[in-house]
Amino acid sequence: MNKQERVTFVINTLKELYPTIPVPLDHKDPYTLLIAVLLSAQCTDVRVNQITPLLFAKADNPYDMIKMSVEEIKEIIRPCGLSPMKSKGIHGLSHILIDKHGGKVPQSFEFLEELPAVGHKTASVVMSQAFGVPAFPVDTHIHRLMYRWNLTNGKNVVQTEKDAKRIFPEEIWNDLHLQIIWYGRQYSPARGWDLEKDIITKTIGRKTVLDAYYKK
Repeated sequence: MNKQERVTFVINTLKELYPTIPVPLDHKDPYTLLIAVLLSAQCTDVRVNQITPLLFAKADNPYDMIKMSVEEIKEIIRPCGLSPMKSKGIHGLSHILIDKHGGKVPQSFEFLEELPAVGHKTASVVMSQAFGVPAFPVDTHIHRLMYRWNLTNGKNVVQTEKDAKRIFPEEIWNDLHLQIIWYGRQYSPARGWDLEKDIITKTIGRKTVLDAYYKK
């Protein structure tokens, strides 16, 4: 298969497997999504979904969040890891949302990335999942799969995001990045990977990746 055929194969296979696409992080509005995504750094979505109800029961908007101390936030979110940095980030960005944005999450990459503890990937998730703006947030699953599928030589997520945006049509980015995440978790994980179940990698995988798998 040439590259375009591989891209089409990926799109069609994922559409068949995931006709409806659940959003991995539980949330009810842009603010709760922003906080959930921030908490998900170096933490599983399952763990985040266990912790956010405890946090949002006390504060599910910036006005209630700043009534809590950084220490109180830190205690609740501790199981998510990196709690000193994340609690300061949550408290700080809640203040900025109130002071600069009328308590609302801004619909802009630029303003989102100005918030403490919010990087490009977090901003991309919020823009795509909360506001429907085309974005292609690249996490470790997408980075791994794009490499396995020989669709990027990216040594980092920045290059992988550029490659993904170049080869996939913009109108499907928001669905596709979620489909790839779910596929990576179910069929093409980093550990305990069974190539027989991973139809996409088995069909179009990078030769060096397949050779290394079979050598094992």
